[in-house]
Amino acid sequence: MRSTIPDEELITLLDRIAARDQAALKALYDRCASKLYGLALRVVSQRDAAEDVLQEAFISIWRGAPDYRATLSPPMAWMGMVVRSRGLDFLRRRTADRAQLTQEFDELMADTLEGNAADPMDATQASQQALALHRCLTQLESKQREVVSLAYLRDLSHGELAAQLRLPLGTVKTWIRRGLAQLRACMAGFA
Repeated sequence: MRSTIPDEELITLLDRIAARDQAALKALYDRCASKLYGLALRVVSQRDAAEDVLQEAFISIWRGAPDYRATLSPPMAWMGMVVRSRGLDFLRRRTADRAQLTQEFDELMADTLEGNAADPMDATQASQQALALHRCLTQLESKQREVVSLAYLRDLSHGELAAQLRLPLGTVKTWIRRGLAQLRACMAGFA
C-alpha cells in the first residue's frame, strides 16, 4: 500500500505502541484508518463488515507492534497485511457459520423424516408431509432455503436473521416472502 505518511513517522508510532502508548495507537488510527478501511472494504465488500475488520486489525496491530520489524516490511505494507488477514478470517468465519447452520437444518430434517409418532398412520402422514416439504425446500435457492429454514425452525425474526446472516433486512424479507410463495405452490402439488 502506498502512503503519503512518512515511514519514519509510522515506525515511531509503532515503536510507541509496542511500549503500550495508547495515544500513539490513536494517532496511528487517525493517520491510517481511512486507507486501511478502504483495503478492508475491498476484501469483505460490506461496509459494516469492513468496520469490524478494521477494528480487529487495530487490535492485532496493538498486540503485534512489539514484533514489528521495519527492516522486514514498510509499516503500511505490514498494517495492510494485518487488515487483509483479518478480512480473510472474517470471510472464512462467515462461510463456516453458514455451513454450520445448513448442517444443523439438514440434521433436523433427517430427524423429522424418521418420524417418532406412536400411531403408524400419523407417522406415515407426517413422514409424507416432511418428505414433501423437504423436496419443496430443495427446489429453493440455497440462500433462500437457509433464510426460510432459520426463520421457522429457529423462530428468528427478520431482524435477527439479517443480523445473524449479515444480510440487509430487505433482502431477508424478500427471500422469505418469495420462498414461502414457492413452498405454498410446491406443497399444493402434494395435497
